[in-house]
Amino acid sequence: MVEYNDNETLSLLLKAVSDSTRRALLTQLCQQGASRVTDLANHYDMSLNAISKHIKVLESAGLVSRELRGRTHWIAADLEQTELMSDWLGALRSIWALRLDKLEQLLNQGENK
Repeated sequence: MVEYNDNETLSLLLKAVSDSTRRALLTQLCQQGASRVTDLANHYDMSLNAISKHIKVLESAGLVSRELRGRTHWIAADLEQTELMSDWLGALRSIWALRLDKLEQLLNQGENK
């Protein structure tokens, strides 16, 4: 069962990955490693400010971390929190598997009559 605190964290995670730009940023960071904010922004047709807002949402959810090197902000993926999403989705899959197994049993009982 998901705890209340985990529930709040899960909501933040799902909100963060609900946007296609944020998913693309996270994917890019996973593929390329830590990147400067300006380099990330070069891949999108939006302002640096807009990209920074997307990064802040990912940071709030704990999906990325920021390191300041001099005056340059480096962003890196941090996928530790994704375990919570994986656990929740796994629980949903288990529930559906049980329901489908029960339905199959009921259908088989009906055929045997």
